[in-house]
Amino acid sequence: MNNLSAHAVTAYIGLGSNLESPVAQIKSARLAINALDNVKELAFSSLYASTPMGPQDQPDYVNAVMAVETGLPPLDLLHALQAIELEHGRVRGVQRWGARTLDLDLLLYGDHQIESPELIVPHKGIAERAFVLYPLSECVSDLVVPGFGRLSDLVTNCPLAGLRRLNEYESAS
Repeated sequence: MNNLSAHAVTAYIGLGSNLESPVAQIKSARLAINALDNVKELAFSSLYASTPMGPQDQPDYVNAVMAVETGLPPLDLLHALQAIELEHGRVRGVQRWGARTLDLDLLLYGDHQIESPELIVPHKGIAERAFVLYPLSECVSDLVVPGFGRLSDLVTNCPLAGLRRLNEYESAS
């Protein structure tokens, strides 16, 4: 049930997977996010394939960005996303930037800037990651990323670095 309050904000969530049928993981996570109370999907990007940021001895990632309207406070939304990761077999703390079934990042929460031990928003790597910026720009064209500037400028200054859009029937491999 998506009962949004009058204080709802637009949040952007990065989705990534490179294990156990990544395209299916992303699609399943999208459904799980849509099923959350006080969350309503506004937009969903194309799926993209990207090379891993960390160790290169792992499969390519499938990435997407989802725009949602939410009445959940930022930490409640983060905890809900982490619960979805766990439901999808995510194991935390094994290896930084290692392979994973599902990674959900709270990229932006309205125009808020949050820095706590548990959450940093905007996501600290947002301005350099093609696999975030290009799908994000599909969801919203006119956006100022707090502390980083206009999204259109960030995209212009970020090389694709091997990022490629997947067609509807394609996997990342």
